[in-house]
This record gives sequence, structure tokens and C-alpha cells, in this order.
Amino acid sequence: MQKSVVTQLVPFSHKKKKMDSMVEMQNKSIVEILYKALLGQGTMEMVAKLLASDLEYWFHGPPQCQHMMKVLTGETDHKKGFKFEPRSVTSIGDCVITEGWEGQAYWVHVWTLKNGLITQFREYFNTWLVVRDLRPLRWEDDKQDNMTLWRSQPRDLYRRSLPGLVLAI
Repeated sequence: MQKSVVTQLVPFSHKKKKMDSMVEMQNKSIVEILYKALLGQGTMEMVAKLLASDLEYWFHGPPQCQHMMKVLTGETDHKKGFKFEPRSVTSIGDCVITEGWEGQAYWVHVWTLKNGLITQFREYFNTWLVVRDLRPLRWEDDKQDNMTLWRSQPRDLYRRSLPGLVLAI
């Protein structure tokens, strides 16, 4: 009897992982569309459709560097301001993490999506970021301990000293 319970649970676990992977791919695609629009391959109306009307925003960095929020609110023209061209885009669960650097400016964006809509945006400017999974382990998890899911990779700024933060998800 116990064996049949285990065999019934395993397929569900595989289905859930497949669904999670599909959601991650969709989330990554949505964020990539946003950046393409900001780089001139779309309009701000297109960007607005990707954002929740009550978008939650967090910022860490020098106050004068809140470039993305200025673009998202229309304070700065998306074609004339700071150019956000991601060098990496990584999807982890409901979050999509992008990073880039332009000149001496290094940035990391963490976008949280729910049902295909961006609900939260975290902007880290000139800050090293480590993303860790601090959820309690479940029996079906194959990881052994709390793990680092993502880490800043600012290759162009490797000698520069910047503050570091840990983002727990």
C-alpha cells in the first residue's frame, strides 16, 4: 500500500516541476520583452501593459541613480535616458533577475511576476547581490541545505569595491 502512495506522488512532483519551468520561461520572456521595448523595439504603452497598476518598488543605491523608475513613471524618455541592456537574464520561480553594466554603473533588477504581470520591482545600483533560497526543506526537495540561487557577475568591475546585499526568497 505504501509503495502505491509513493508512485502516485512522484508523477505529481514531476508535473509540478514541468509547470514551474514553463512559468519561469514565460516570466523570463515577459521581462525580455520589457527591456526590448525600453531599448526602442516597442512603446511605453507596451511596457505599461506588463506592469501591475500597484507595482511595488524597492531601490538600493545612490538616490540619483533611480533610472529605471524614472523611465517607468515617464519622468525620463525611455529612448533618451540611461540604457538598460541586460547582460544576463535568469528566471528563478516567480522572480526574474537581470544584470548589466554601462561604463562605471553596475545594476541588478529583480522582477517578481504573478500570473504574467510584473507586481514587484527591486533595483540595486552599484551593489553586489546574492540571492538565497531560505525556504524550509520539504521531503521532495533534492537540495541538501539553503543554497545560493544567483550571484552578481560584474566581470567589468571585478576590482571595484561595492556594498553587498543578500536577497532572501
